[in-house]
Amino acid sequence: MFETAEVGNKTEKAEYKRQEPKLRTALLEAQRGLAGSDFSVVLLIGGVEGAGKTEFANQLLEWLDARGIAVHAWGEPTDEERERPFFWKFWRVLPAKRKAAFLMTSWYSEPIIDRVFKAASPAQFDQRLDQVIGFESMLAKEGVLLIKLWFHLSKAEQKRRFSELEKDPDTRWRVTKQDWKFHRRYDRFRKVCGHALMKTSTGEAPWYVVEAADRRYRNLTAGRLILDALQRKLKDQTARSPGSPDRSRPKPNNVIRRLDLRRSLDAAKFERRLEKLQGRLGALTRKLHKAGRSLTLVLEGPDAAGKGGAIRRLTGAMDARLYRVNSVAAPTDEEKARPYLWRFWRDLPRVGRVTIYDRSWYGRVLVERVEGFAGQEQWQRAYSEINSFESQLAEFGTIVLKFWIAISAAEQLRRFQDRQKTPYKQYKITDEDWRNRAQWGAYEAAACEMVERTSTEYAPWILVEGNDKRWARIQLLQSVTDALERSLR
Repeated sequence: MFETAEVGNKTEKAEYKRQEPKLRTALLEAQRGLAGSDFSVVLLIGGVEGAGKTEFANQLLEWLDARGIAVHAWGEPTDEERERPFFWKFWRVLPAKRKAAFLMTSWYSEPIIDRVFKAASPAQFDQRLDQVIGFESMLAKEGVLLIKLWFHLSKAEQKRRFSELEKDPDTRWRVTKQDWKFHRRYDRFRKVCGHALMKTSTGEAPWYVVEAADRRYRNLTAGRLILDALQRKLKDQTARSPGSPDRSRPKPNNVIRRLDLRRSLDAAKFERRLEKLQGRLGALTRKLHKAGRSLTLVLEGPDAAGKGGAIRRLTGAMDARLYRVNSVAAPTDEEKARPYLWRFWRDLPRVGRVTIYDRSWYGRVLVERVEGFAGQEQWQRAYSEINSFESQLAEFGTIVLKFWIAISAAEQLRRFQDRQKTPYKQYKITDEDWRNRAQWGAYEAAACEMVERTSTEYAPWILVEGNDKRWARIQLLQSVTDALERSLR
């Protein structure tokens, strides 16, 4: 697919001087449009070594207003990056709406190098590319304009450029041993990169291959491609219609109603089992780091289901240095300005650590669905996006357990009334809790579909009968310790 980028296109100096001011002016105008828009821009600058990727990025920053633009590049993974899933470092730098980021290396770099040097099989390479396609599709649907440029040089031109740079003492430093190492494998890089670009050039995120032998031609061509993409996005931008509340009714016979909420545990048995299980849990969590694993626990359920009390029994068994509890509330302005899963990706635990979510990314298919904070298209596609997210966690070695603590409507009412009457519990009850209670059936329907569509082998839902708090807490502790023992054998 690179033949069209080896035909010898050039731009004369006089023509470049004539065209550059027009392009620069148009790019600045488009950037002003971005500042008033509802999307962000991620520019990937990839390609052959020596093709001038950094040179072009610097030129682009000179043409544009550099405020609101971040430039990112990655080398060898840091310890912090190695202890989290592959895409974590890229999620962290996604720009907010109305801003842009230039990525000089990206989610393509490592998979391509691994395949070239045969550290990954063809099947593993394609699996990673499938993850990339899903990631980029999600970005596009979440309001990110993704522009992917690939700067190409022929093998002969790359060799000539490296040799020329090495001859000059002032530029010799720009050519490394790795550049020559990659050049010796130029043909294999060409084949692997061609496959990657063909597979991942989609309607939502197409690749643009730019002939880079002539600097002036490269700069004008790449600049126009960026301008065209920005102008199309600004022209086609339509306001996202607000969601409408989903008031689906639950099926009469469903996974939640089949639970026996009469189950209970007396106080004496509870204390004996609690002490034993907490001892096991404390010992097991200390083994996570040596095993190269981490643990993510998700607790969901109706208001007043007892999530907070269950979490306190979990954390009471663990070294405080090893765990973190995230209580998820409505997204902040910073979080709303980025793709939905951003705030969860950035807080993933390192190897050896535990993160417990008191409510989680499932808010999109629960409260946001029921209350109309997300449109139907958003919450419908969230199931597959969440499954992909959890699959990547599990693939990395994170143990993912998700709990739905179920209570009856009558038990919730009793707990609400108790909170109202008890002064030190009154902070726990709000008008929003009563509004949510009025939609009990819709929340039950949403929870049942959530379990059906996101309970996987690598991240199962565990349904816990919660009318009796002692029973629920012991069942949760038992499930966590059993899962850890299986995973850490």
